[in-house]
Amino acid sequence: MKEGKYRDQLAKVLGFSLLLILFFSQSVIAQEDAAVEQSDITEVTEGSGAGDAVKGKTLFNQNCAACHALDRKMTGPALANVESRLADDEGLDKAWLYAWIKNSPGMIKSGDAYANKIYNEYNQAAMTAFPTLSDADIDDILAYTAAPVAAPAAAATVVTDAGSDAKSSGISNELILGALALVFALLVFMLFSVNKTLKRVMASNGIDVEKEFGNRTPIWKAFAKNQFLVLVTSILLLLTAGYFAYGWMMQVGVDQGYQPIQPIHYSHKIHAGDNKIECKYCHSSARVSKTSGIPSLNVCMNCHKSIYEYKGNPEGPSREDLANGYTNEFYTGEIKKLYKAVGWDEENQKYTGESQPIEWIRIHNLPDFAYFNHSQHVSVAGLECQTCHGPVEEMEIMYQYSSLTMGWCVNCHRETNVKVEGNEYYEKIHAELSKKYGVENLTAAQMGGLECGKCHY
Repeated sequence: MKEGKYRDQLAKVLGFSLLLILFFSQSVIAQEDAAVEQSDITEVTEGSGAGDAVKGKTLFNQNCAACHALDRKMTGPALANVESRLADDEGLDKAWLYAWIKNSPGMIKSGDAYANKIYNEYNQAAMTAFPTLSDADIDDILAYTAAPVAAPAAAATVVTDAGSDAKSSGISNELILGALALVFALLVFMLFSVNKTLKRVMASNGIDVEKEFGNRTPIWKAFAKNQFLVLVTSILLLLTAGYFAYGWMMQVGVDQGYQPIQPIHYSHKIHAGDNKIECKYCHSSARVSKTSGIPSLNVCMNCHKSIYEYKGNPEGPSREDLANGYTNEFYTGEIKKLYKAVGWDEENQKYTGESQPIEWIRIHNLPDFAYFNHSQHVSVAGLECQTCHGPVEEMEIMYQYSSLTMGWCVNCHRETNVKVEGNEYYEKIHAELSKKYGVENLTAAQMGGLECGKCHY
């Protein structure tokens, strides 16, 4: 009866522990979802006027954000409350804004005083005209510019606080681990209790526990006396040790999975994934050169002259990003590192000439005796970068995806068909091989791609 009683207690403890774990996990998830939802709600605050600030934000990001920000000077002036400022300071009404936005060069040529003032102030670079924007679209944009600028920052703060070690949520990882430790301690206690109860039951039934189990030969002694089992086990251990030793030695010099931390955090997931930037826009020399090259900081500044802060994915940060500290403030801080390295003065929108070199850490590095030409594979063979480098559009931190061993390259040359269409050189080789050997699909291996001198010179 006692044994059954303890079993019931053990079942109750396990059930209660599982309920605790589920409760804690659901509480954390619910609070993180609430934080993200709150950020989405407060991201855009509707402004005054007839326009729709929510639609205006979309139109602003599509048409204006490349040159303007709400709260700071960029290529063009800050646009926060631009309608009321122009009305109060210059006496200009909304009709002037309609005309300026739709045809700024025409306003300058017409001799409009304020249009020419802006034109001369900003290096005599006329603003792009937007004749396709309707008056209603402009009303929406103006409504967005009239909205409080601080609202998105407050939303970002809510998300950041929710993701930084769960300090403000009331449920921390330490508390969850403590609950799991308590469950484990209870399980150990119950096992000892059940063992003690079973021994007591056996003793009450006249069973001598020591006599029943104490005189048995230990299993290791029985194993040692069986020479056949010892021989077979020794052979298996030697073979297993040899297998793992060979595998370890074959990995010498193979850096698959190598993932160094760079001096400036660069997210391929954001650039190549979320923003769909083509790999060869940054690594342009991959088309024409042996190496893919490290992009110069000027390439980065083509975009980051205007993109001075990270405003996040429209769908909100993921729990994984929040857990790793990849918040909007983190990415914005990395952009500031770029500005410092290239010598960019944000306030005056110009270069200072005081640049600093960035010591990037190389990830993919073939031995000196191995020859590889990017242009041959990218421009001639038409291979995608992901063929060798893996799904870079999903990588927050870049790492070496493939082994880049000789066997890996050889297998690719054997299995990948060469694109002969539109290439007279390959078409001629294919025709000769087809005539002589009946080759249907042409591979690099059939063209001598397995010869030692192709890669080792």
